[in-house]
Amino acid sequence: QVQLVESGGGLVQPGGSLRLSCVASGIDFSIYPMRWYRQAPGKQRDLVATIDSRGITDYADSVKGRFTISRDNSRNTGYLQMNTLKPEDTAVYYCVIATIRRPSGYWGQGTQVTVSS
Repeated sequence: QVQLVESGGGLVQPGGSLRLSCVASGIDFSIYPMRWYRQAPGKQRDLVATIDSRGITDYADSVKGRFTISRDNSRNTGYLQMNTLKPEDTAVYYCVIATIRRPSGYWGQGTQVTVSS
């Protein structure tokens, strides 16, 4: 059974930082790309960042230069370092791993990030 568990969300002031973690189990984490999505209230779910099995990364324009995605295959864990946070970054953040058998992906339960003064 594949399970993804996110953590690290919380309330932070504008300009602050948070580091999200996603621990995977039941899947060969190292061979699949990992993605972070987010969904703000009343808005569609958006792709934030991607890291492939080789460590090559890609980012949404809205987070480039502020967010960094990484992975530690020895720990089956992915990360999203978020710096210079803005109120518009407020959302539930999800980690996702898509496979050939499940192209829609395995999703975690999400972690809430709130950026507010």
